Amino acid sequence: MVHIGNEWDELLKDEFKKDYYKKLRTALASEYKTHTVYPDMYDIFNALKYTSYSDVKAVIIGQDPYHGPGQAHGLCFSVKRGVEPPPSLKNIFKEINDELGIPIPNHGELTSWARQGVLMLNAVLTVRAGQPNSHKNIGWEQFTDRVIELLNERNEPIVFLLWGGNARRKAQLVTNPIHKILTCAHPSPLSAYSGFFGCGHFIKCNEFLKSVGKEPINWALD
Repeated sequence: MVHIGNEWDELLKDEFKKDYYKKLRTALASEYKTHTVYPDMYDIFNALKYTSYSDVKAVIIGQDPYHGPGQAHGLCFSVKRGVEPPPSLKNIFKEINDELGIPIPNHGELTSWARQGVLMLNAVLTVRAGQPNSHKNIGWEQFTDRVIELLNERNEPIVFLLWGGNARRKAQLVTNPIHKILTCAHPSPLSAYSGFFGCGHFIKCNEFLKSVGKEPINWALD
């Protein structure tokens, strides 16, 4: 059984019993036995472990985990300390620097954001080594859609930062008017100059949080 260790356990307990999730679990057991899969199986649910339901202030949605050795650790866009930040993450840091003047950090581990209430959720939570999107359509999308639906039901305002086409499609799940949706291009080098750079999302996120009486996110990494 999955044990997240906070409110998500109770909120998702019925999801873990559904047929699609049982099939997903069986598929993952086989994948982890026969292939190299990222992240480590104990890190799959780190986004939910680091950021409990009632602590969520902002949501960043990624596509699927990094597929290179040692990169993915269960938080979208984040890599462990000592691992070179991938190009998309470097572009995120560049935008933060341009918006807020925060120095570009020497590592790419975003756990401090998660601990402040930024849920860093990939739409798909696992991937085969070297094969992006290899675990697309095995059930993860249904699971992470449920996470977003539960957040949508909350009566405390949340900022949803949706970068790129895949993430923007999740906007249809956010129907509660108290929430704020920010959309733009993906920070990938292929699209960052098509609207991610200059999006102002990090300032806009904090302005919204302050407007509803919440502590803004400190986007600087220690």
